[in-house]
Amino acid sequence: SCSRAKDVTMPAKLPVNFFSTRSPVIDLFRGQLDYADQLRQDSEIVLYFFYAPWCGQSIAAREEIEHVASRLSDQVLFVAVNCWWNQGKCRKQKHFFYFPVIHLYHRSFGPIEYKGPMSAVYIEKFVRRVMTPLLYISSRSKLLDFLSNYEPGVVGFFEFNASPQPPGYLTFFTSALHSLKKDYLGTIRFGVVTDKRVAQEISLVHSGSVYLHRHANTSLIYPKDIMNFTAENICKWALENREMLVRWLRPHGGKSLLLNNELKKGPALLIFIPYNPLAEIHPLLDEITKVALEYHKCNKSQAAEPHLQHLGDSDSPAFDSSVTDAHLKFSETFPIAKYPCCNTVTLGVKPNKVHVPHCNFLEIEAALDSFYLQEHTFFQVISNTIECSNFLSFYSPFSYYTACCRTVNRHFLSFISSEKTIFQTPKVAFSSHGKKDNTQFSIPHIEDRNCFIPDLNISSTNITGLSCRTNKTLNLYLLDSNLFWIYAERLGASRSTHLKEFAAIVDLKEEVHYVLDQNQSLVGPTL
Repeated sequence: SCSRAKDVTMPAKLPVNFFSTRSPVIDLFRGQLDYADQLRQDSEIVLYFFYAPWCGQSIAAREEIEHVASRLSDQVLFVAVNCWWNQGKCRKQKHFFYFPVIHLYHRSFGPIEYKGPMSAVYIEKFVRRVMTPLLYISSRSKLLDFLSNYEPGVVGFFEFNASPQPPGYLTFFTSALHSLKKDYLGTIRFGVVTDKRVAQEISLVHSGSVYLHRHANTSLIYPKDIMNFTAENICKWALENREMLVRWLRPHGGKSLLLNNELKKGPALLIFIPYNPLAEIHPLLDEITKVALEYHKCNKSQAAEPHLQHLGDSDSPAFDSSVTDAHLKFSETFPIAKYPCCNTVTLGVKPNKVHVPHCNFLEIEAALDSFYLQEHTFFQVISNTIECSNFLSFYSPFSYYTACCRTVNRHFLSFISSEKTIFQTPKVAFSSHGKKDNTQFSIPHIEDRNCFIPDLNISSTNITGLSCRTNKTLNLYLLDSNLFWIYAERLGASRSTHLKEFAAIVDLKEEVHYVLDQNQSLVGPTL
């Protein structure tokens, strides 16, 4: 008979070493979690690598962990634990939904979970931040370097000459660890100043004061009289008030709404650059940071950054910020009649009969010819240097039509992703169908005003305060092209390029995206 009285099962095979016996990583392949806890008691910094032997991602990350351990094993204890064997304590006590999992402990504080890329350089960078969560700032020059970084900076002032451990210092130290626990990207940097003269540069007078530096907005001092001075409160205060000029995106590779959630916030500038987190200098990142600072700098007098002005040399701005009086009045609402490039014309009138002294012949001809021909490829038909804001979908000799034209440099023609996206009729630019004679004025969308005014001679690099002069803010994101180049290729980047630098603007609402010519370098004026 083929029937069985009971199911026949084969017991799981005994686990074997996952790491080499010569590896600097201690491999507890039987899941001895209790022994792992004992090891932690004798070490200041411990990294736990929880793995499943069958997991492909665990196998791929094994080499990365060994590489980091070979560099830091004299300062950090690396322990790998098999959390899959059903007889091991790790499997019985831990309930992970994915593998591998990396936990770090700084003495008794932890676990701090690492959720970044399973790449050796990123893991090592995170481990080093856990090792030294505070950066010692000993001079004005180091303070300037710290505050000039694109990442938010929190500075605490503590006088160590009064006592071996000033009141509040341990709390501030723990708050830095809390920030790593809450934000695995480590976007907030914590520094400590012990010299009273250096602390006075940022208006810190009393020991125990905490300062949050912001580039485009007013910097803040922790309100001790309102909030208790605890590690959790300091971390929460810094996270809630930090200024994110540039945000890193690091998709984990699985199904995720990370990109979708960010793109739904509005138009996004995605910049792909090769990035080594362990490098001491990042020239390309510095260029992008300058652009971000100029874009968000709404106060041209730089009142938001008074401390940086006297700490360092600020006489050489990264961009030309010379403006005319008209340029300074962008926040006001003007009727179209004050814009010499915007004209309401009667359809059917020949170009030489339209008497608008402020617009040149090419601009009027380009606008009217686009009405007649209804050409969506009108760049090629009329001119390589004239662009109009809208196109007609039907023709009527009795209706009026408002158009704005501008001169476009040939350089920017390569910035367009495709004819399909650029030549769509904007929904918000101007009303064009059946406009009545008695309508004298029409207000363009606020972000369209500056672009259509040739008389102001706005330089393409003059983006100072642009985020405050528009009602469609552009969010800036960075991605490491060494890890996420596949996303750049899907946005239009070339696969054959040797230099993995790429930039694209994606606007989900308008269903368009623009691609920067890869032959141009990612420097300030180009961006």
